[in-house]
Amino acid sequence: MPAVGIARGGGKEYAGKLTGYVLVTCIIAAMGGLIFGYDIGISGGVTSMDSFLKKFFPSVYRKKQLDKSTNQYCQYDSQTLTMFTSSLYLAALMASVVAATVTRKCGRKLSMFFGGVLFCAGAIINGAAHAVWMLILGRILLGFGIGFSNQSVPLYLSEMAPSKSRGALNICFQLSITVGILVANLLNYFFAKIEGGWGWRLSLGGAMVPALIITVGSLILPDTPNSMIERGQHEEAKTQLRRIRGVDDVSEEFNDLVIASDESNKIEDPWKNLLQRKYRPQLCMAILIPFFQQLTGINVIMFYAPVLFNTIGFGSDASLISAVITGLVNVAATIVSMYGVDKWGRRKLFLEGGTQMLICQIVVAACIGAKFGLDGNAGNLPKWYAIVVVVFICTYVAGFAWSWGPLGWLVPSEIFPMEIRSAAQSVNVSVNMIFTFIVAQVFLTMLCHMKFGLFIFFAFFVCVMSVFVYFFLPETKGIPIEEMSRVWKQHWYWKRFVTDEDYPNDGYEMSKSTISDIV
Repeated sequence: MPAVGIARGGGKEYAGKLTGYVLVTCIIAAMGGLIFGYDIGISGGVTSMDSFLKKFFPSVYRKKQLDKSTNQYCQYDSQTLTMFTSSLYLAALMASVVAATVTRKCGRKLSMFFGGVLFCAGAIINGAAHAVWMLILGRILLGFGIGFSNQSVPLYLSEMAPSKSRGALNICFQLSITVGILVANLLNYFFAKIEGGWGWRLSLGGAMVPALIITVGSLILPDTPNSMIERGQHEEAKTQLRRIRGVDDVSEEFNDLVIASDESNKIEDPWKNLLQRKYRPQLCMAILIPFFQQLTGINVIMFYAPVLFNTIGFGSDASLISAVITGLVNVAATIVSMYGVDKWGRRKLFLEGGTQMLICQIVVAACIGAKFGLDGNAGNLPKWYAIVVVVFICTYVAGFAWSWGPLGWLVPSEIFPMEIRSAAQSVNVSVNMIFTFIVAQVFLTMLCHMKFGLFIFFAFFVCVMSVFVYFFLPETKGIPIEEMSRVWKQHWYWKRFVTDEDYPNDGYEMSKSTISDIV
């Protein structure tokens, strides 16, 4: 049988080490994930606050509060309410296309700065909102901010990090997302208790804090050597490379970066260039990885965790507490991924996490289906039953948080060659936002009509994506970012699209000992 994946390590290693300077720099840059995570957590919590629903979505409030016979699957089914949540992701989609040009021509820092400023403006408008149109406008600005930051931060982290530590440092972005979700859930819990019903303003306006962190952080961060070379700043780039690698002799890595930049500068239209045959593997990954990431079903849990737990009978306070529990699990499991990604490799985490999520989704579907049936009326849930549902949902969240969560951002950001990197990352973010929008927009309607079968729907896709990873995703652990194109040449399927002639300036060739016969 042919080799399914490319195994760990082997090949060229550049001089250098993980320096304190790089560590601090990457931690600051990764804070860009806070704005994304905070929004995910806040939007779900706010839409479960009665005062917020009563002011902006009275029909949903009446369905929830006044009609106690309403089917539990359908009480939050409102296209206007879901548009409030999902409008952000259409804006992020549009912004990511613009951000690709900004990131390539002006550097990663400026794109991060724009992201912070736009997100801050959206937070101010949302916190002061008096009508639905203000909420939507604020969400659009938040989306613009997320589009810029999600396009630039993963690239920044992958370019700054040495290859041996790239996985862990890039996952700092996902860790920031999970911390943002946790903080948002905690704030929602306490703000919901404020007398007068204006706590939702603090929840929405509080997004200014993570926005200011990434805005100020982008002003003090250095740019990456890759970006400097791409913009013709060769001497500054060499000085910067010495600083971040902690050694004086960086000529080998610098020369490879210059060669990659020269190839990049020959490309007049990186968007059109993406369609070339030799980039077929990267383009497929840029589309399929974010597509699959959104169809794990994680956003069903994390966007609407308070709504979901309230729907299955926990009550408003208990639902927010449950969301905090899932947030803690999310953070802890992401830290596990940071520890293991450069030791165990990307593929093992993908496959283990997929298996774990698949089992949990089937069990949760059975539990909810057995108690709620098809009519959605459960009565009082026994305490032990509620605990079983929470345990399996938390196990599911853990599986996602050390696999598809962080790796869905890491792998696309590290596989693109410089000449298509900004454009391909924009495709990655755009696909992510398209399907985030679709899932967020239709989830409550799907829950109303598919009921507990919704979890089976997502379980099917988890099965498909695990098979895809097993057969089509090569291992990228320990491979220098500017040498990454070579892994496709050794892959049993993708080698038909990539030849030696496609990379004539690259003398790097992985030894046969680095290839595993996984099947």
